[in-house]
Amino acid sequence: MTATGGDGMAPWHVDGGLAGRYAANALPETDAWSVEKHVEACGRCAAEVSAAVRARRETAAVLDAVREGVLSAVTSEAGATSETGAREGVPAGVASEAGAPDGAAPGPHRSAPRARGGRLLWAAGPALRGPWLLALVLVAVGAIALAYGAGLGGVARPLLLVVAPVLPLAGVVVSYGRHTDPMHEIAAATPSGGLRLLLTRTAVVLGVSIPALTLAGAALPPSAAGPGPAAWLLPGLAMTLAALALGSYVGCRTGASSVAAAWAIAVLLSAGASPSAVEAPVTGAARYFAGPSAQGAWAATALLCAALLAARRRSFDHLETS
Repeated sequence: MTATGGDGMAPWHVDGGLAGRYAANALPETDAWSVEKHVEACGRCAAEVSAAVRARRETAAVLDAVREGVLSAVTSEAGATSETGAREGVPAGVASEAGAPDGAAPGPHRSAPRARGGRLLWAAGPALRGPWLLALVLVAVGAIALAYGAGLGGVARPLLLVVAPVLPLAGVVVSYGRHTDPMHEIAAATPSGGLRLLLTRTAVVLGVSIPALTLAGAALPPSAAGPGPAAWLLPGLAMTLAALALGSYVGCRTGASSVAAAWAIAVLLSAGASPSAVEAPVTGAARYFAGPSAQGAWAATALLCAALLAARRRSFDHLETS
């Protein structure tokens, strides 16, 4: 970076060495974000970075192909719009505004904020537009129906506590990774992808699941000496962080599946030798949530997994292979 004089902080420009390291994806994440933010307003540095990226043989061919594809699509769309307008007697450039209602601005200007919000939602939370959201609603509503409709209030809350920590894992699985995210290759190829994008989408999943499941637990009748409706929060956070940390080695899908399988085994082992096939594992697993020692163990696990995830953050800068 080269200093050029300042406004509060010393401004800088991208030199050839910095542009080369950015193109090679060798910059620390914070430095890469600074470069991206700077080139949004500095045309000279944008040209410098663009030249460095195009100088790399492995990316030059991909960029040329993308450019040709975009130009071809734009040309085809423009040709189709002009042809439609000519058939209907509408001058070129007016056809796109013909559908606007009286008093409304042209289509692109009128729908820009809505389209931008939709794109942000689409990028931030793939889980919110898939079957995971439906599963979350069914679990929350099903627990309440089980308690008040089927008269199983004593087992409804323990059952919800057992299932609740696993639901965020499923949301993370469908939010990131080559198996479920059709844009994974493009997202992982950008410096703002990787762990930053994964944590953003995980936050969206937790931001939806935590209120829904906690409110559902609060609506259930309390069980005698049982854990409260929010007792699953630390276990859920610990399992989510464990899935992300394990995913840095084996991929998000395998990591989350492994954590969920380990939790299922622990729940089954909690039943012991009880003859009950349903209630015993659920009620026996309550000991994993109740008490300061159990919650403290989950908190320690969450901190350890967060530290491992921070140490392994660079592993998410590459495409998943498993």
